[in-house]
Amino acid sequence: MAGSLIGTEVRRVEDPELLRGRGTFVDNLKIDGVLHAAFVRSPFAHASIERIDTTEAAAAPGVVALFTGQDLDLPTLKPYIELDPRCARLPLATTRVRFMGEPVAVIVAESASAAADAMELVDVEYDPLPVTVDPEAALDPDAELQFPELGSNIAGGNRDDEDVLAGADVVVRARLENQRLAVVPMEGNAIAVVPGGDHSATIHVSTQMPHGLQAAVSQMFGWDLEQVRIVAPHVGGGFGGKVELRAEHAVVIEAARRLKRPVKWTETRSENMQAAPHGRAQVQYAELGLNRDGAIVGLRCRVIGDAGAYAGFGGALALGPTRIMAQGVYDIPKLSFAGIAALTNTTPVGAFRGAGRPEATAMLERLMDLAAAELDIDPVELRRRNFLHPEQFPHTTATGASYDTGDYDLPLRKALELAGYDELRAEQARRIEAGETALLGIGTATYVEITGGGAAGEWGSVEIRPDGGATIKIGTSSHGQGHATSFAMIVADRLGIPMESVEFVQSDTAQVPRGGGTGGSRSLQLGGNAVGQAAEQVLNRAKELVADRLEAAVDDIELTEDGRLGVVGAPTTGLSWAEIANQAAEDGNPLAADTDFTSGGATFPFGAHVSVVEVDSETGVVRPLRHIAVDDCGRVLNPLIVRGQQHGGVAQGIAQALWEQVSFDEDGNLMTGTLADYAMPSAADLPPLEAHNTETPTPRNPLGAKGIGESATVGSTPAVQNAVVDALKHLGVRHIDLPASPQRVWRAIQDASSGDPTSPWQEPPAAFDALPLREPGPSPDADEAVA
Repeated sequence: MAGSLIGTEVRRVEDPELLRGRGTFVDNLKIDGVLHAAFVRSPFAHASIERIDTTEAAAAPGVVALFTGQDLDLPTLKPYIELDPRCARLPLATTRVRFMGEPVAVIVAESASAAADAMELVDVEYDPLPVTVDPEAALDPDAELQFPELGSNIAGGNRDDEDVLAGADVVVRARLENQRLAVVPMEGNAIAVVPGGDHSATIHVSTQMPHGLQAAVSQMFGWDLEQVRIVAPHVGGGFGGKVELRAEHAVVIEAARRLKRPVKWTETRSENMQAAPHGRAQVQYAELGLNRDGAIVGLRCRVIGDAGAYAGFGGALALGPTRIMAQGVYDIPKLSFAGIAALTNTTPVGAFRGAGRPEATAMLERLMDLAAAELDIDPVELRRRNFLHPEQFPHTTATGASYDTGDYDLPLRKALELAGYDELRAEQARRIEAGETALLGIGTATYVEITGGGAAGEWGSVEIRPDGGATIKIGTSSHGQGHATSFAMIVADRLGIPMESVEFVQSDTAQVPRGGGTGGSRSLQLGGNAVGQAAEQVLNRAKELVADRLEAAVDDIELTEDGRLGVVGAPTTGLSWAEIANQAAEDGNPLAADTDFTSGGATFPFGAHVSVVEVDSETGVVRPLRHIAVDDCGRVLNPLIVRGQQHGGVAQGIAQALWEQVSFDEDGNLMTGTLADYAMPSAADLPPLEAHNTETPTPRNPLGAKGIGESATVGSTPAVQNAVVDALKHLGVRHIDLPASPQRVWRAIQDASSGDPTSPWQEPPAAFDALPLREPGPSPDADEAVA
């Protein structure tokens, strides 16, 4: 056979269809007789619902039906992660709304415009209640209780009780904000439900996890699993924001069931900004103890995760992935962690690219720069003094994460060399000496994250068609990552079938019996290995068929360079895949195999980023000049796809560091509800992205692959934040919170120049001291911490 495809750059096979405008998204599906849903949403962040008058709206032209929560009487939603069932949410609020944008009624009409017009006619009488938008303020004993039966606004939390800083010569402390972000996929949420037919409902939906959604719908509506068909057509991005059964989904499904007609809902951009799950939203109190030589003694973390209005996924991230990854790349002998999921009158928080892991890295890497400044040690040198070393792997951390492989200095060396670190430091010093106002900042960040956790398995199948091509079916669900290309490369490499002859089937529960979907950077290391395993089984069976046909030993059958199977040393005797497939069909057993691949555990990609920024000391404006990302995702299957994932991750990480932030006013009104107010960057705002890789394969799957979808986001944000502070440290600036906006940067400069630089520390809320102690015994396995 010719050389392996693995490790080569192969252009994405799925792109031409999208570039030519032939993509099929939920909103442009042609469904006969489809009705359109529109949601009436609360203008208040917290209020009692006194009365809903739908009389005039129900009589409006084109309106087919109008439902309130009382009309539908649906059960509560089952969140992806449930912290406390007492914080349950109804799909349509009935007695109280807890965030601005929470739906209270749905209109179903013959057209989208008729539904929109009727929304204006629904009269809802609200009685406003006190509002809490700040998760720290929510912990105050006098704060309004979101769910009085809880007795506090803490939906979940626990703590360790160990003095981990004893014996430290120096302790650096910081209160850090990892601000709330909007997910902002190109395509918002969308669903089209067709009742009846061969299923109770066929649901076309923009989702990352079709089978997870199938299970959630089955549970909520009491339908047998096989009676629920989920189809995800092209999906315009997810980034963690499309993993759950949304409130709107449940309402549209019930409307279609009751009306016995197809119903569709497509989220507007303002609805997406207002009501789709937000990300990040943590306040972190962190303390790092070190000896004078820079060796870390211990780390103490107290983290508040803002759950938003209901106790779902978002608040749990602080208690799970952020804690699990708090140790990072360092040899930290003692670590104490306390976490709180706080309830506020804001949009519920969910996953966003990295889901708890970027927050851990941002916390730790900021502390490392603060410690370097305190000890007067170069930030790079301090990191190197504390790295876990390659010979320490596999390594179990203080929080129970089981690191597979790591050589943390390897990507750092490469990143520094590519950046020209010494030359950058010399240029930084020259600008300071010359008194220039355009100051140079160089920030570094090293990281490790967890991927392929949760249920560490995936289903996949490979079938050889009568024409000699192959059909792949897989339980992952691509929404831009390049699965069709990557999995076709694996089949082409194992079976010698040209990639153009490989068909790809995903995201339809009627064709794919099970699957974990896409999240947590799991797809290649789980789905790719499932496809590879199935392809090997197909190859082995094909060898048996060919051996029988040619009257040869199975061990003497080989795959030839022209993609045929023949006897070793007798290439003219080979059979084509079409011939083998037809022989198998004649025998009544198609040439196919399916497998449920199970990995040897979660994997831990790592890397190092260097950010170079220019800060205008007169205006506070930060301009990113360069960004060097060296990410290690184990064995690289397709460098082109890996680089694309790095570029996207870095872009979102820089955006968090400098621009993006969801903001509410004191009444809970969303102040960043449009893309005119929310600072999403364009390509023109970003510097050249220099993406590179090192390869440290994992032994936990046959491909040796780790995840890459989120890694660059993990490494980029703290590198940029550190670079901004680095540019200003000679002025006395110690810390600037995310995002490093011009106003924040300018204020930090002014405070430092007045001789009163803002301290990065303040005492954490007393609520941490009242948390229950974490149960004794081994820490939860890391595989269960990240889905």
